[in-house]
Amino acid sequence: MRRSNSMAASSAQLKHEKPTMGAVLCASCGIPADAEYFDQAMIADAPGLGRSIVLATFALPSQYCGVLQYFSQYTDLFAQGPANVETPGIEWMIVLNGRPLYPYVNLKHVVNPWGYGSFPVAIRLEDSSTLEFMVRGVSVSSPSTLVKPTRVGGRLVGRYWYNHRYSDRES
Repeated sequence: MRRSNSMAASSAQLKHEKPTMGAVLCASCGIPADAEYFDQAMIADAPGLGRSIVLATFALPSQYCGVLQYFSQYTDLFAQGPANVETPGIEWMIVLNGRPLYPYVNLKHVVNPWGYGSFPVAIRLEDSSTLEFMVRGVSVSSPSTLVKPTRVGGRLVGRYWYNHRYSDRES
């Protein structure tokens, strides 16, 4: 419930933001009509204990803002079957401007599987933001019969646009 309320609030914020000079907004979603897409992804060997890997990153250009719309996760084990949702020894997190983005921190399972039409999110990205999807190798807290994934992947998808507040045009 918390997630859907957060998404609704973010979507409402995008829809009802005061239009900026020169921007033509979509009547459905409130995103400027000239918005571009970003889609960043990588698959890599799972990190060892204490190591981190950035699987996807996107840096907004100066004077641009945007929205993260989707993220997805991949493991070689989940690809073999959806019962393999847990990721022992692997912790996932999304980081925005060097800080963990709640609630997408310390995830120890697949939340949005790659290739299954991930659940949408609406996370606002302010001017010059840097977004990263990371995994790190962690110790398994209790003896487990679960197998640790050997391959992991992450994907970030969203839109970004020029913030017309920086325009030289007068109102």
